[in-house]
Amino acid sequence: MSPFAILSLIVVYFGILFFISHIVSKKDSGNDAFFKANKNSKWYLVAFGMIGTALSGVTFISVPGEVGNPDLQFKYFQFVLGNAIGFLIIAKVLLPLYYRMNLTSIYGYIEQRLGTVSYKTAATIFLISRTIGSAFRLYLVVIVLQRYVFDHYGIPFTFTVLLSLLLIFAYTYKGGLKTIIITDTLQTFFLVLSVFLTIIFICKSLDLSVIQAFETVKESQYSKIFFFEDYLKGNYFWKQLLGGIFVTIAMVGLDQDLMQKNLSCATIGEAQKNMFTFTGIFVIINLFFLSVGALLYMYAEKNGISVPMVDDVARTDFLFPEIALKSLGLIPAIVFLLGLTAATFATTDSALTALTTSFCVDFLGMDKAENQNNPAAVRTRHWVHIGFSLLMFLVIVFFNAVNDASVVKMIFRIASYTYGPLLGLYAFGLFVKSKTVNDKLVPFICLISPAICYIISANSSEWLNGYTLAEELIIVNGLITFLGLFLISKPATGQTRF
Repeated sequence: MSPFAILSLIVVYFGILFFISHIVSKKDSGNDAFFKANKNSKWYLVAFGMIGTALSGVTFISVPGEVGNPDLQFKYFQFVLGNAIGFLIIAKVLLPLYYRMNLTSIYGYIEQRLGTVSYKTAATIFLISRTIGSAFRLYLVVIVLQRYVFDHYGIPFTFTVLLSLLLIFAYTYKGGLKTIIITDTLQTFFLVLSVFLTIIFICKSLDLSVIQAFETVKESQYSKIFFFEDYLKGNYFWKQLLGGIFVTIAMVGLDQDLMQKNLSCATIGEAQKNMFTFTGIFVIINLFFLSVGALLYMYAEKNGISVPMVDDVARTDFLFPEIALKSLGLIPAIVFLLGLTAATFATTDSALTALTTSFCVDFLGMDKAENQNNPAAVRTRHWVHIGFSLLMFLVIVFFNAVNDASVVKMIFRIASYTYGPLLGLYAFGLFVKSKTVNDKLVPFICLISPAICYIISANSSEWLNGYTLAEELIIVNGLITFLGLFLISKPATGQTRF
């Protein structure tokens, strides 16, 4: 597929998104539509659209790419099973709390339970965490576009990043969440379709039926799911399962991005229906992604294709695009590009909206009735949206300058450090009803905890007889935060309602 053809496809794709944005936001572009989609989203649209937001380009490229590692294979599915349990906990514990309190920003719970400084701390943690995480995810698709399109025209990486963010900004800044509920549904459709069609195309190239392909994958050297042999390693089953549960609770249940979509449903019943449906689809889709990874490596082995090298380092992130865009033909290339673009931009547009919402509500108080359609407040929201787009641009450029590791590993490692304090804050608020905290000391606890975790992680193999911390690091981080909050706590003066 030529660079011009790829570029033309992207232009058409975004043209469709702009058209949808124009139609959706023409009737209502006020703050209530931007923050909450007027609280009338259909649960089935939210459930389907959340697939694209939750998966992202990381799942699309990095997860299949890592299947070729003998120590990983289908190891990621252990983590996915933990994710599923985490989603069910969110549906039964956190969603009822958020609906009962009628929250626009979920960090409003921390304000009512622990105090204003704790509230601002929680919101700041989210802003930092989501900016970094979303920048990494967008970086993944940008380096693919750079390698296969823009390098051909001599266009620098920074321009590619800037163009991508400008396109996302253009179709989200008016309608916000109301627009994203619709556009993410479309993008998820492209993502899911691309997964199934990619499997079909690779099966055809390997002269296998789909049923034969899954049997071949099952019997291959890439398909081991459960790792119980060595608890010292990061791929150990219980590490992955527990890490998946708590990463999900922190990165979804305590994250304004995905919760904002849930809170746009009219009732708690519809929101829970959305979460249950989403969970089932999420597990199945991830299993298909892992199968794609195994098929890619079998295809590469049959056709003598090596993992692409970047700066003399093998980059498994590039294996999928290398095969899809150069080896399978025009239609598979188009399907891959649509899926990758949908996965990544569905995540980034949602993140920019959530970041803007959190800052406007948590720091500027724009959820008040007088600010819903106030022209000055809407203009301020636009400037905040621009500000976060520029911030994400700077983070991506910085990450490109220093990154030398697999993107999927980096994202979840950083999440363990940044989301851990959120886990501790909510755990203390929910389970220690008889106490409150010294509000002014909370930011220090939330800084000290990740620092201690970093020291533990760096020395765990030496201190713990070879034990390596993996995804369970977020549990340790949350626990240290919880203990720190307990140390600065005092008996509550009144009855705790939440």
